[in-house]
Amino acid sequence: MRLLLINHYAGSPRHGMEYRPYYLAREWVRAGHAVQIVGATYSHVRSVQPAAGDELIDGIAYRWLATPRYRGNGVGRVLNIAVFLGRLWRQAGHWARHFRPDVVIASSTYPMDFWVARRIARLAGARLVHEIHDLWPASPIELSGMSPAHPFIRLCQKAEDDACRDADRVVSMLPKVAGHLAAHGLDPAKLHIVPNGIVPEDWAGAPAPLVPALAAHLAAQRAQGRTIVGYAGSHGEPNALDVLLDAAAMMKDEPFAFVLVGSGHEKARLARRVADERLANVALFEPIPKAQIPALLAAVDIAYIGWKRQPLYRFGIAPNKLMDYMMAGAPVLHSVEAGNDPVAEAGCGLTVAPEDAAAVADGLRRLAALPAGARRTMGERGRAFVMAHHTYPVLAQRFIEAVS
Repeated sequence: MRLLLINHYAGSPRHGMEYRPYYLAREWVRAGHAVQIVGATYSHVRSVQPAAGDELIDGIAYRWLATPRYRGNGVGRVLNIAVFLGRLWRQAGHWARHFRPDVVIASSTYPMDFWVARRIARLAGARLVHEIHDLWPASPIELSGMSPAHPFIRLCQKAEDDACRDADRVVSMLPKVAGHLAAHGLDPAKLHIVPNGIVPEDWAGAPAPLVPALAAHLAAQRAQGRTIVGYAGSHGEPNALDVLLDAAAMMKDEPFAFVLVGSGHEKARLARRVADERLANVALFEPIPKAQIPALLAAVDIAYIGWKRQPLYRFGIAPNKLMDYMMAGAPVLHSVEAGNDPVAEAGCGLTVAPEDAAAVADGLRRLAALPAGARRTMGERGRAFVMAHHTYPVLAQRFIEAVS
């Protein structure tokens, strides 16, 4: 099968996020399929930006279309999107004639790439797939407060409606979108759920050793008999880390150590809060290489992930960070209210209400009070759940079955 994957923000191990297109494509190539990814030369989520042109990465053909740089979510980003789609629209005949795809996948988070994918698919006589990462325009409306009457939102809505009507298949990472999409014209029989996942090779063999300062801190907390609560990931507003700090303040006289590893726009403010409130039981560390994440999670007693109380989560959540926690075999405290809950499904921890520090503190105490063997069993259930349902070899095959 020949698959053309359109993802404006596609990344790779050379370039950084986002990784899902690369991991799926790598499995498809290993299975004997031909894969062409088309992405933009500039994306705010990549750490390294590619040059315009063609690149071959692990058997995956990439075409990078030149796009302007931007900052934030204003006019510059809209121009970047418009340039990318305009260039790809003009190349539609080329891709239809020379690559001859069997399947064309629109997968850029924003839905307007569907129009270009539809043009290519029609020219090539290929199956047309719309992949949903986040729901647009629901996400910018509910998360950013944009008006449904805003011209950009109207554009997104037209694209979503067209995708629901015209796609041969819709693949969603979010598991609870069927009702929403049906209301916009999708035949539910076309919908397939393929969530996020992990790469088994990243967890094979001995993990890379932690940076010395972090390793020393964890060892010192362990030597003092403290229960180590770990968080690894972005320090942004959606991650609700103030709630975790509130819980830490409530528990400052209890034998718990809170270790937060990562970066983000809230990191400096959170660090000031830790200092101002003299939260001696909290330590913040800079991001560590991905290869060290297994070692970090192996060193914590409880892994924490929290969310804001957000109605948008009724459509479901698919966090990569949670997959890492579960793969590491760490019991998880999950502070969330959403349409799905992988922690509850796997039986690998406890779930408490979001934005409720007292509930978080109580959940941590309950997990810490369990015998070590019981927590270990929780962690084993989480790992087994991920291996059965959330590895990229499994997900890539599910995707192929969905679009075949």
